[in-house]
Amino acid sequence: MSEPEEKSLIAFPCDFPLKVMGQAADDFDTLVVEIVLRHVKDLREGAIRRRPSTKGKYVAVTVTVQVDSQLQLDNLYRELSSHARILMVL
Repeated sequence: MSEPEEKSLIAFPCDFPLKVMGQAADDFDTLVVEIVLRHVKDLREGAIRRRPSTKGKYVAVTVTVQVDSQLQLDNLYRELSSHARILMVL
């Protein structure tokens, strides 16, 4: 007997904010956006917010994306979190 698929708590499609953190660098935002665009069609105006840490050593980039499925979200999260320059994805 096969196991039933788990139901997602998220209703798709939906807008989903991802907070990506790493060491501050001029190209960190570009890196994050390049990865995100491999998984989503496009980004809406205002979809990207950048917030440096108090001392400026780290940066958090929040990207709000429209996702169509749990698989799409999982693949995006996996690629972001596996990149060497990305310290954390929430």
